[in-house]
Amino acid sequence: MSWPKAITTWLLIVIAESLHGPLGVLVGSAIVFAIAWASVRWIAAKSFAEQFRVGLLWVVLIVIFEFTLGSALGYSLERLLSDCNMAQGGFLGLGLLFTLFAPALAARVRGFGPHPTTSRTKEDLF
Repeated sequence: MSWPKAITTWLLIVIAESLHGPLGVLVGSAIVFAIAWASVRWIAAKSFAEQFRVGLLWVVLIVIFEFTLGSALGYSLERLLSDCNMAQGGFLGLGLLFTLFAPALAARVRGFGPHPTTSRTKEDLF
């Protein structure tokens, strides 16, 4: 697995998400999936555990990016947290959840990684 490639792909996700604006979590998730689908072989995260770690890296970096940018723009912590509160119309949490599993989902769709009938070891899972 290549961490620099995973981070480079995350950067592409952030740029795409920033450009897509407030079109919604479904469009955002489609963008994330398309980028994950296109880059999953390049990143070379072969096991579910590696794919999950890439997704976790992307989520952590997105949260850092969102809070850093929000703070730089003068948003309060309450305002930033409201993006994750579905009761207040914030769907960021759903988008982050999708992003977490996007590399694994993309790998499965592309047929990359362990075959479902192959016996898996504990390392393949985590």
